[in-house]
Amino acid sequence: MAIFEWIIALLLGAALLAALAQKIGAPYPTFLALGGVLLAFIPGSPNWTLDPHLALTLFVAPVLLDAAYDTSLRDLRANWRPVAGLVIAAVGTTVIAVAIAAKWLIPGMPWRVAIALGAIVAPPDAAAATAVMRQVKLPHRLLKILEGESLLNDASALLVYRLAIMSAITGTFGISSFAPVFLLTVFGSLAAGIACAFAIRPLFSFVRDVSISVILQFACTFGVWIAAEEIGLSGILTLVAFAMTMARYSGPNISARMRIPVFAVWETVVFILNAFAFGLIGLQLRPIWERLEVGSERTDALMTAGVVLIVTIAARFAWVMGYTVIKRRLFDRSNTDDSGKPTFASGFVVSWAGMRGIVTLAAAFAIPGTLPNGMPFPYRNLILMCAFAVVLGRP
Repeated sequence: MAIFEWIIALLLGAALLAALAQKIGAPYPTFLALGGVLLAFIPGSPNWTLDPHLALTLFVAPVLLDAAYDTSLRDLRANWRPVAGLVIAAVGTTVIAVAIAAKWLIPGMPWRVAIALGAIVAPPDAAAATAVMRQVKLPHRLLKILEGESLLNDASALLVYRLAIMSAITGTFGISSFAPVFLLTVFGSLAAGIACAFAIRPLFSFVRDVSISVILQFACTFGVWIAAEEIGLSGILTLVAFAMTMARYSGPNISARMRIPVFAVWETVVFILNAFAFGLIGLQLRPIWERLEVGSERTDALMTAGVVLIVTIAARFAWVMGYTVIKRRLFDRSNTDDSGKPTFASGFVVSWAGMRGIVTLAAAFAIPGTLPNGMPFPYRNLILMCAFAVVLGRP
């Protein structure tokens, strides 16, 4: 009964914080992060744990599918250059910068772990950013670039994360083995996702009941992810390919009578998952904080988290503003009309629209507690603190 009461209180608190965030025009993940911090230090709060293997499946899979249905393939094709720059170059720059900073601060941290930390904090929750940016009436193109990024940056960052964690667990992961694994993971996952979509799509054409349709959608979402992971593929890439194929070929055929309640259910579920993710991570902070020695150890942990936050923000600004400068110079050489010339104001907006959210927290929580030899995963507690600091520090 106590667990049930805490769950109700957690959902009610999350709803109130989200309403407050909406009232003042701030992204609700930031307020949920604040709530998680407060929850961590409430006397008598429970110490819940979640299987790390379940964290990504439970929290990320529904978010990816929901983002796929909100993403327009036409807009992606029209803005593929800036989207690709954010998804590949901006994420890659953040991974490298954070890894170098972490290694500089903590010389004993293995490079594999430092890269995993960089991949965890790299993917922005652009869905939360666009919800805020719509309130200031940004140009349509900027919104579509951020929405396209929201789907694909998770896949690119979590692919690096997966390979880094695999390397940390096995202890040996050279270039010779990296290329085959990378190619198999990318192309095999994309092919599997598309094949699953075409195989499952006829099933939904016979469903006319909202409740049954929602249940099938959730079952297929988790089923595709789990099946991909079981055969050694990337659940992230497989689900992205599956979701985008389903949205392209099945989405337009959904009647309005079904579309409205189904989309409402998905939006509610994504919010509930955000609430639980922030709550669970918040509950992990108290024992982590208590295990740190008072004084220098706590100071060092806070300083590391603060540096990771600053580097994460600076890396995105460096890439986006650098890209804007280059595009402006190329535009000046080849055009006389300034109507389509990128502006520094738009570059600043895209740079700041890098709020982190549920994917960062889920990836941090999904790090295994122990290695195959029984030793604790190195610096797992510090990674959790850094992930929470990055989410909290991007208002």
